[in-house]
Amino acid sequence: MSGFFDIYSIIFLIIAVVIFMRLGSVLGRRTGNEPSPYDNPVKAPQAGTRPDGARNDNVVALPPRGATPPTDASELEPLARHAAPGTPAHDGLVAIARATPGFDAGHFISGAKAAYEMIVTAYAQGDRTTLKNLLAPDVYDGFTAAIDEREKKGEKAELTFVGIDEAKISSAELAGTIARISVRFVAELITATRDKDNAVIDGDATEVQTIRDSWTFSRDTGSRDPNWKLVATEAV
Repeated sequence: MSGFFDIYSIIFLIIAVVIFMRLGSVLGRRTGNEPSPYDNPVKAPQAGTRPDGARNDNVVALPPRGATPPTDASELEPLARHAAPGTPAHDGLVAIARATPGFDAGHFISGAKAAYEMIVTAYAQGDRTTLKNLLAPDVYDGFTAAIDEREKKGEKAELTFVGIDEAKISSAELAGTIARISVRFVAELITATRDKDNAVIDGDATEVQTIRDSWTFSRDTGSRDPNWKLVATEAV
């Protein structure tokens, strides 16, 4: 009986060690979405919260640590899916990728789309906290001035975000350490503005509208701050 007990004890011990090692390999692996020690330490409850409740404080998440800038043609090839080689936009993306370890244009587009939805929704709701996290100071001042004027008149903005049909990089450049990427959006929204008597004075509360915008995002590649900020907007 003693030998029987010892054999099974050893088997259970081996199973426990294997499980422990596999858990360690999973829990110890970085995904690239973990909070960065350089992120803004101020965490307001509603800041960067998507309508579905998911967190998304950054336009683009911090690249994985230890990544190295791309150097050869094969590593830069994915950029051609977002801008034709030989164009200023492609040259700009190449420069940004070389200055930003872990930069991924596809990931950037995904983050820019999330930021677009967050910003237009926050503007309609008058959510200044979320806007401050995502906008450059001068753009933030312009947005909040419009919100202040709307509230002063007793007006209310309504917005239903239907979706983004298209988001494409239209230009990219690296000036010194400052990276700028412009994205052309085609989005569908239901938007209307009501006066203090609840009458619609702008837009349509029932009709889906197609909106075309060009937004420019920027960040300092020499900074520890991984966040891209909206620095310019233009109706297309």
